[in-house]
Amino acid sequence: MLVTEITAQSIDAALRKQLDALNTSVESRETGSVIQVGDGIARVDGLKNAMAGELLEFTSSTGQVVYGMAQNLEEDEVGAVLLGDVAAIKENDAVKTTGRLVEVPSGKALLGRVVNPLGMPLDGKGEIKAEGTRPVEFKAPGVIHRKPVHEPMQTGILAVDSMIPIGRGQRELIIGDRQTGKTAIAVDAILNQKGKDMICIYVAVGQKASTVANVQETLEKHGAMDYTIIVNASASDSAPLQYIAPMAGAAMGEYFVYNGEDGKPAGPENPGRHVLIVYDDLTKQAVAYRQMSLTLRRPPGREAYPGDIFYLHSRLLERAVKMNEQNGLGSMTALPIIETQAGDVSAYIPTNVISITDGQIYLQTDLFFQGQRPAVDVGISVSRVGGSAQIKQMKQVAGTLKLDLAAFRELKAFTQFGSDLDKATQDQLTRGAAMTELLKQNRFCMMDVYDQAVAIYAGGKGYLDDVPTEDIVRFRTELLEFLHASKPEVFDELAKAGKWTGDVENLTNAAIEAFKLQFAPTA
Repeated sequence: MLVTEITAQSIDAALRKQLDALNTSVESRETGSVIQVGDGIARVDGLKNAMAGELLEFTSSTGQVVYGMAQNLEEDEVGAVLLGDVAAIKENDAVKTTGRLVEVPSGKALLGRVVNPLGMPLDGKGEIKAEGTRPVEFKAPGVIHRKPVHEPMQTGILAVDSMIPIGRGQRELIIGDRQTGKTAIAVDAILNQKGKDMICIYVAVGQKASTVANVQETLEKHGAMDYTIIVNASASDSAPLQYIAPMAGAAMGEYFVYNGEDGKPAGPENPGRHVLIVYDDLTKQAVAYRQMSLTLRRPPGREAYPGDIFYLHSRLLERAVKMNEQNGLGSMTALPIIETQAGDVSAYIPTNVISITDGQIYLQTDLFFQGQRPAVDVGISVSRVGGSAQIKQMKQVAGTLKLDLAAFRELKAFTQFGSDLDKATQDQLTRGAAMTELLKQNRFCMMDVYDQAVAIYAGGKGYLDDVPTEDIVRFRTELLEFLHASKPEVFDELAKAGKWTGDVENLTNAAIEAFKLQFAPTA
């Protein structure tokens, strides 16, 4: 029989072995109770260490779990907004802290899906098994990690790409009254990203469910849902959900910017992806935020609109970024939409958002009803990135376009009452009218950037001056079809040269003249 001597050392060794094997973890969760609830707002007692923006777990008397977000941190209570079934929570229900900030699922599993701002599916296509999560509120990268915008994000819309270009990583505001075609521009921009390795996110805030269904149907029909996520907080959803929707969309987009194709952090060897995000629209987010603030009874300085809504939109739009080489060169381009009342761009929210974006596309009701689609007002629309977001071939021809149109607008107003005009003025008016007509474009008819450059070149060189106004759009379409079928070398040479050279111009001139000989104006 083997007898083991029990010594102090052996006991010590055995105890140490057991202690090492113990897997101890302490979970610290505070528990409180609901004092008051109403309008999607809960006042909670007993959560002394809750963080701002922390995810709170409410458990109803029936056992149903509803999540909320801590907003007001006061001395004796916490004001929280409920994100879910508001009616389920009653007074005295239990509340727990989670130690996590409000976060949303993110990753490739969300592509092609319609989700609510918490990342839960709304399309009936089953559960989403996302790769990871990201916090809804996230500090935007600083100056050191960024790079200036230098590559275009083509929308396929002639008026935008030529005069108000959008670059990858830019924030371009689409602003105008209701029913002027704001969403149409954003949806066309999403459709144009097909095959361009771009991920698109459409955030609908406070829209009718039928409107969002219509957008989804359009994207599906054109095969764009494969690379698109729709985040929907509809008009019937609570104010807190409408408030976090744009930030949730930005968080889902950031996953692709900060991670490469393999899901690992982006860097020089692992490039980040490109994202286009549409916020439709931020006016409704501001209204939801105001409603939330007023029902929360926020402390002085944090209530209602003035400073706080500016800060909210600043934090959101600052997340649009073009990363530098060390951080994988990913980008997030933001197209926020703002609805104005009777064209008043000097109202509170429009001026706010204009000041924190890199340009605006202003759509005017009068132009829309005159049949100018897209109804872009060239005078007030601007891209503060300018030529940096254009290819050289476009930059060369678009400069004259903006000047022609500006001169035309000026003259048109002047000569309305003039009868006998000199030849130069007459020519200028003709050219301006032709160029204005050239910019008309139907929905879902996106144009390739080289097609755009050739069309504007033809107008700038005066080839449209003798074409009847009503035939100009047909002339543009048929000219491009003719060049692609009979003279594809025009586009090949233009792409190869990288700019308009004398040889490319001669080749293009000859091709346009050959087309003009066979073009039949409408009788």
